[in-house]
Amino acid sequence: MSTFTHTPPPSELACEVCGRYPEPAKLRATLANILATLPIELSANALLLETHWPVAVQVVLLGIASTALVIWVAEPGVRRIFRSWLHAPALRRRRELAVAPALWRARATLSDSPGALEHLTHALARLGVNILAIQAQPVRSGVVDELVLSAPGGLTEADLLEALAEGGGEAPRAWPTTPLALIDGPTRALSLAAQVAEAPAELRYAAAELVGAQIVPAERALPDDWHAAGTVLRIPTPWDEPLVLIRPGVPFTPAEIARVSRLAELAEVAEGARRGLR
Repeated sequence: MSTFTHTPPPSELACEVCGRYPEPAKLRATLANILATLPIELSANALLLETHWPVAVQVVLLGIASTALVIWVAEPGVRRIFRSWLHAPALRRRRELAVAPALWRARATLSDSPGALEHLTHALARLGVNILAIQAQPVRSGVVDELVLSAPGGLTEADLLEALAEGGGEAPRAWPTTPLALIDGPTRALSLAAQVAEAPAELRYAAAELVGAQIVPAERALPDDWHAAGTVLRIPTPWDEPLVLIRPGVPFTPAEIARVSRLAELAEVAEGARRGLR
């Protein structure tokens, strides 16, 4: 299992397009430039004082020499030698982001037996992952658990999938999410139902959001194996075309099919009421 504690080197701050580093803080940049230019100024002054040339000539030569050395030698050298110190605040922020908790949604099928969820929880806990919300839906092969996880920021999708599989989860899936995922299922379903009751035409979008699926045109030909795997959902609507949703790789559960069907029935009732008022 990969290690997810990572301290980024300064090179990781470089822009992927232009290769430049972010501008350091003015105070740090000023101090670094003073440290670099002061030895140059003192050395140039010492050398010119030994020449006994006129003061005006010394001043002009000192200005030209010191300026050229600062531009071509000192500044590039300072940014290279003191790079870690110059960009320390940005590196610190990057490290804080790297270890900040991240939210994930995960889905896996567990056996419908005592201790199955506990085994999965222990596998996730070994990575420092906390389960914030869980929904269980019975299927023929067991129970499909949908989880909202809080994980260390450096954790990858591969780490989560490995932990889910190690915990006994079949066909595990994981994807990043937002705090909106923490809204409990019933509240979310009621909000979408209210949306459909007010505007029946929103059925397709509400249904897709309810089950995390994609909308496809009803006339689109879909692979037979998708139908066989249960990743295609076709629901009648009050309009001419049925609602067709797909979720490749993640079959629809009986509970999800029932929810979408009830949402379509609500849209039919609302649409009938709207027509009756006309």
